[in-house]
Amino acid sequence: MAETSLLRDVPLLTELSEEEMAAVESATTATDLLRGDLLFAEDETPTDLHVVVSGRIAISKRSVDGRESMVALMERGDLFGEMGLFDGLGRSAEARALEASQVLTIPYEPLRAIYEGRPALLWSVVRLLAGRLRSTDTALADSVFLDVTGRTAKRLIELAGDEDEF
Repeated sequence: MAETSLLRDVPLLTELSEEEMAAVESATTATDLLRGDLLFAEDETPTDLHVVVSGRIAISKRSVDGRESMVALMERGDLFGEMGLFDGLGRSAEARALEASQVLTIPYEPLRAIYEGRPALLWSVVRLLAGRLRSTDTALADSVFLDVTGRTAKRLIELAGDEDEF
């Protein structure tokens, strides 16, 4: 699969040996999504993680009354869906394609075997989770210190990225 070379740049996988990476790549499949397609739902039993090849994936939470809050926006090279690999719990949020997208889907089992064989690799997991926690801290602070207009403006700027138009 041509796009599996993208996996070599994913922080969770950069320290894998050639043999370990080959095992991950051989288990990886590509998943094509149309705009609005649900990749996974909140509370669903997880079995795999994903890396964005193209497009954008929204990670979001829904309230009881159906309102939605986007927790994260995943773009090319971003990894998501890894929490279940480590805690065995259901999905904490849903993942939905914001546009036509492709993701690489990696089953948990080959990764579990690698981490059990080389526990020192788990430091890359700690770094990933620490980065996510820092992002959550920033989002929490924004929700406390910024009004709705400020939060909306900040989110739109983040979504636009380096693009001239949004």
